[in-house]
Amino acid sequence: MGTDDLFKKRRKEKKGRQHEMRLPKADSIFIVTEGEKTEPAYFQALASKVIAARGGNIDVRIEGLGRGTTSLVEKAAELLARSPKVFQHVWVVFDKDDFDDFDEAILLAREYGFNVAWSNQAFEYWLLLHFEFSDAALGRSDWTRKLDALFRQRGIREKGYEKNLSDIYEIVTTFGSEQFAISNAKCMRDGFKGRSPSSCDPSTTVYELVELLNSFLECV
Repeated sequence: MGTDDLFKKRRKEKKGRQHEMRLPKADSIFIVTEGEKTEPAYFQALASKVIAARGGNIDVRIEGLGRGTTSLVEKAAELLARSPKVFQHVWVVFDKDDFDDFDEAILLAREYGFNVAWSNQAFEYWLLLHFEFSDAALGRSDWTRKLDALFRQRGIREKGYEKNLSDIYEIVTTFGSEQFAISNAKCMRDGFKGRSPSSCDPSTTVYELVELLNSFLECV
């Protein structure tokens, strides 16, 4: 099914549901990630900090689905359609990797009303930005190797960087800087203004989701 057909289908479904519209729960966030462990662990740690600070007065649900781009967006829509709860904020988190429907997936997510925290090429680029700025166009495996070397050289972790670290959020925010990462990511995004996400290499919008979660700390 082409993108235009998908969009028409979404519009038709939305019109058919208008009579049963439900109000979203305040301060609720649904995050669906491509990765099944690294990204969920990262966002769960940040969410836990926010939830603790707010005394539990915020609802964050995180699902790691092990699929990417359009497939992830469609699955997120399916999960939400079955959910008895309506979330105030919905985010999908995925990488470009070698997918050729990267831009299409971002457009589709927006058609659904989802926000997108994407990375070109990989989530590891966002992690690296906690330690240093880089504008090199590298492949996803290159970012992993670069992060691994940095972990070893700085004595952050004897075994270096590994996928699926349950404490990855604590590592990058303790030995690196979240605000530095946000600043670096914004700098790269500003340099790619007007270009399609697939041509913004390297770049990431993960900082937008991080800023949203952190904004709930300002209400404490």
